[in-house]
Amino acid sequence: MTSSSWVVAGLDNGGTCNSATVLDDSGRFLVDRLVESPSRVRDGPDVAVGALVEALDHVLGLTGVARESVRAVGLGTPGPASADGVISSKGATNFSQAAWHGFDFRDVLERRLGVPVIYNNDGNAAALYAHHAHFGREAALRSSVSAIVGTGLGGGVIEAGRVIRGAAGMAGELGHVHIPMQGLLADGQPVPECKCGFVADAESVASLTGIERNLLPYWLTRFPDHELASVASISEAAKLVRGYGDSEDPLALEIFGQQAMALGRLFTIASNFIDPNAYFVGGGVVEASPKFREWFLAQVREHTSLREEQLEGSTFALIPDLDMAGARGAALAAFDSLDTL
Repeated sequence: MTSSSWVVAGLDNGGTCNSATVLDDSGRFLVDRLVESPSRVRDGPDVAVGALVEALDHVLGLTGVARESVRAVGLGTPGPASADGVISSKGATNFSQAAWHGFDFRDVLERRLGVPVIYNNDGNAAALYAHHAHFGREAALRSSVSAIVGTGLGGGVIEAGRVIRGAAGMAGELGHVHIPMQGLLADGQPVPECKCGFVADAESVASLTGIERNLLPYWLTRFPDHELASVASISEAAKLVRGYGDSEDPLALEIFGQQAMALGRLFTIASNFIDPNAYFVGGGVVEASPKFREWFLAQVREHTSLREEQLEGSTFALIPDLDMAGARGAALAAFDSLDTL
């Protein structure tokens, strides 16, 4: 039970599950574990919005908080979406049905709940949590950039403790920043292509999709006798590469070495735009053994070219509590919004 006079909640909507958390009026999270429930996004918008309401009620029940105590709710979803939470008119990976195209997710949920709903894409929400978890009381005095390696490459830019969204809500879309390929690609390796239509952007290398479409097909030509060559589909083989990386497999280390170099070059570009205090890395690529995580982060750091002055004032770290980071970041955004509501 909580004695707080009011709370905010955070909801992280995913392709299969919603996660939820509660933040009290002192800034303390009332749940210290992952709280999940089915997201039901494949059943369409109306059912999915209802599932989010159920996720909120479930986490409130666990914490002993009445719905009437909730002053605001933070919502995070995968993009692309506008800064106001309108799903792209072309849909998205998790929102492929026509009913989702152009759906105003934030507004509909707000009307269902009867309290303000603050929207961020899931990359921005996780970046916000990483920033606050790392800097604590100094969060409002610091800046950071986060890269989150998953099916695609998400991320977020935080300045003075707040998400930079941009005019169209597209700020922090780090995956589609073009990066130099000279010295990153091996001899004869084709220039990677991204599903967005770009070539040589960060996501074309540093993502699961990049492994499937670009990196693994090439490296299998260099390691023709590798076990992954016998996997039925390249899509399934790509999902297995991380496990081989944990085992220090030579093919996998070539792939992850290229991904780390791509992130380092991306952070180098970011250093010249925003000169952040911290660079965070998260996603499936670091959901591995501690030894592999530290190796990968060290590779990213090695390939980030900073000036001497920048090195003295910046740090590199992994995003903590990644399975809870989206919901916690969404809650923090809702908490911060109370100053302007």
